[in-house]
Amino acid sequence: MDSIRLKARAKINLGLDVIGRRENGYHDVRMVMQTVGLYDRIIMTRILGEDIRIKTNIGFLPVNENNLVYKAIMLMKNKYNLEGGIEVDLNKFIPVAAGMAGGSSDAASALFGMNRLYELNVPMKELMNIGVEIGADVPYCLMRGTALAEGIGEKLTRLPDMPFCHILIAKPPVNVSTKLVYENLDSTEVESHPDIDGIIEAIKLKDVALVASRMGNVLESVTVPLYPVIDSIKKDMIEHGAINAMMSGSGPTVFGIFPDEQSMVSCQQFLRQKGEARQVYTTETFIP
Repeated sequence: MDSIRLKARAKINLGLDVIGRRENGYHDVRMVMQTVGLYDRIIMTRILGEDIRIKTNIGFLPVNENNLVYKAIMLMKNKYNLEGGIEVDLNKFIPVAAGMAGGSSDAASALFGMNRLYELNVPMKELMNIGVEIGADVPYCLMRGTALAEGIGEKLTRLPDMPFCHILIAKPPVNVSTKLVYENLDSTEVESHPDIDGIIEAIKLKDVALVASRMGNVLESVTVPLYPVIDSIKKDMIEHGAINAMMSGSGPTVFGIFPDEQSMVSCQQFLRQKGEARQVYTTETFIP
């Protein structure tokens, strides 16, 4: 195999709780993760030489060792003594610095791609262990689907599939530092924690409305006061038909769960006309 085409899918957090902080600065979390249909397109091609060349449609993205795709490829080359160069065409659609694990998903796809291009037959569990060296979300982005993430996000338990639902994604024109959000969370007392077990129970009951009603993200207590536009978009989604709306990850992306496609598309048109969100996409739950 000389070339492979991949879809690096985005994720949302149906629930995100922070339950502690480790001495090394990492945080212990409990999160319900869900893959959605939105994805980046990646083409990986073996080339002569030893270079790793990355082309992308986003001008400000690094294409060197600071890119997670580059790191994933280099990690596989070093770990398995792989020879030859790799050219990557990365066409991004997942909003950048948005709380949707776009970079982690790209890296996960690169690990998967290297495994296939070199016919290594590395088991998924081993790939996921390698992924942790790149970022805590990478193992989940390899697994995909509906999962409970614990530890720093790397301890994964597959959950029953989230029922199909319509999801609207809206990212305002601000970028959020995940590191800054977690540092500010440490300096405040968390008064309300999301009901992670309740969300899991609602998923098992296959009740989309119940899942939506129990969604919660403890990081909103930090990010929303810094960027009030997040709360404005949430309210707009709910006023225009969403069962519920919430910030994903550390933000600033907001997603809303809608009962039908018509109300979702109507809200998309409203948000685009209002202009608070620069990127507004319709999507749905994705089950691998």
